[in-house]
Amino acid sequence: MTSQSTSLTHESASLPQALVLLFALCCGAIVANLYYAQPIIELIAPDVGLSAERASLIVSLTQIGYALGLLFLVPLADLLESRRLMLITTAAALLCLLAAAFASQPDLFLGLALLIGLSSVSVQMLIPLAANLAPEASRGRVVGNIMSGLLLGILLARPLASLVAGEFGWRAVYLMAAGLMLVITLVIATTIPRHAPSHRASYGQLLASLIHLLRRYPTLRRRALYQGLMFASFSLFWTVAPLELSRHLGLSQQDIALFALAGAIGAVAAPIAGRLADAGHTWRASLAALILAPLAFVPNLLSSGLGWIGLIATAIVLDFAVQMSMVLGQRSIYALEPQSRARLNALYMTSIFVGGAIGSALASPVYERFGWSGTALLAAGLPLLALLAFISKEA
Repeated sequence: MTSQSTSLTHESASLPQALVLLFALCCGAIVANLYYAQPIIELIAPDVGLSAERASLIVSLTQIGYALGLLFLVPLADLLESRRLMLITTAAALLCLLAAAFASQPDLFLGLALLIGLSSVSVQMLIPLAANLAPEASRGRVVGNIMSGLLLGILLARPLASLVAGEFGWRAVYLMAAGLMLVITLVIATTIPRHAPSHRASYGQLLASLIHLLRRYPTLRRRALYQGLMFASFSLFWTVAPLELSRHLGLSQQDIALFALAGAIGAVAAPIAGRLADAGHTWRASLAALILAPLAFVPNLLSSGLGWIGLIATAIVLDFAVQMSMVLGQRSIYALEPQSRARLNALYMTSIFVGGAIGSALASPVYERFGWSGTALLAAGLPLLALLAFISKEA
């Protein structure tokens, strides 16, 4: 039996549902590393010596690290064997999370936050691998189902972190995450199929090809812009919402966990978006998502305000819109050049997390200076810009 016969490399081969579920679980567990800190920065910051205005750097540096990993590590999945890359990066994430659990200096902790993001990019190697393995007719559904696992990881990381931190302290969150990465490393080693890419080039040529791909495909550039703005709004909201809930609405960490859990309802958008894309409704669904995102902030911009009810409504609608737009964008770019899916995905996701890093970096200073109303206005304006760009370019 040849090595090729022991790995799932042929695009027309069906992808077992059990493997899709496994991919989804791995994606959710790994991407959660980027979001554990979001609802607990007010616990972490004073303990490691960070001021209130610098607290959101914990989140933004994690996202910057992720963007760097997307740009410089994920393209290697078009050149090297995928499973080995995922094992190396997941093991590195385990070590960084473990170190963060015991860090007590601000610069050290921020450096580890950057490295946690950098080492959590194996999730973006899994998704194009699944796209390569899935038949064309069901690719949108497969990617959507896996993305629903990833998005549940994003959305459930926050309530889980709040609950664990409320009971055992914030350092227990990082110890828990390190333990989970140990499990995921073992799962990848024993169950994820090997995939040897057909692309042949040096690493330098591979990185240079990123510029070529970006220039060649206007769809990639447009989708990256739309989702970067959407994710900036998403990250801004989820960095500031726990601060507003604890400072002005009097919610405990357990209450904030329930609030974050409500936002997880938005994860249902991923499989819906995949099916809409497979059915040829990408344009209409994209327009709907870009309209919903700024409208999500209307309850927070009313003069009377709706308190925590308004925040829950915003969380659900915003999460739904952002997840739908993300999956539709991925389905579009995966169709551009099948042999370059890892690099296309790297460029697309890099723009998203650069947007997320900008949004979270703005979160603390904007909130401290202009309060919740000013923050909500900025968060609504970002997807509105994406909507205007979409209408002008694709209408």
